Amino acid sequence: MSNTTRWIIGLTLISLVTIEYGGTFLLSVLSGEMNALGLTEFQRGMFRAGHAHAGVLVLLGLIGQQLVDHLRVGPVLLIRGGLVAAPLLVSGGFFAAAIGPGLTAPNSAIPVLWAGVVVLGLTVLALGVSLIRSRDP
Repeated sequence: MSNTTRWIIGLTLISLVTIEYGGTFLLSVLSGEMNALGLTEFQRGMFRAGHAHAGVLVLLGLIGQQLVDHLRVGPVLLIRGGLVAAPLLVSGGFFAAAIGPGLTAPNSAIPVLWAGVVVLGLTVLALGVSLIRSRDP
């Protein structure tokens, strides 16, 4: 494992505490302990989706960082950056687009989610193509 991979994975694992905290918040919201917030069903759904995407995309990022070490060709720095940025943009986009009193549709922050979708798509495409093009030394 390269030093870069070790650092990125280490920092990512430390950041999992934020997803854990989000899970406890979400559990409080869904169990009715946060009814005073007056969240709509739309907001609850967006928070659920943001939390789920954060967990899944961080796991993808952890695996992807290790795969980058096997590349002999390809945009390594862009792939590494995309694997870090995509979970932040996608999950952050879900949360940001649902913030506001009584929302029943996404607010003006929804482009953050779509930017994350584009970054994720381009990143996994670049990683897949680069892995196929790479050859063992």
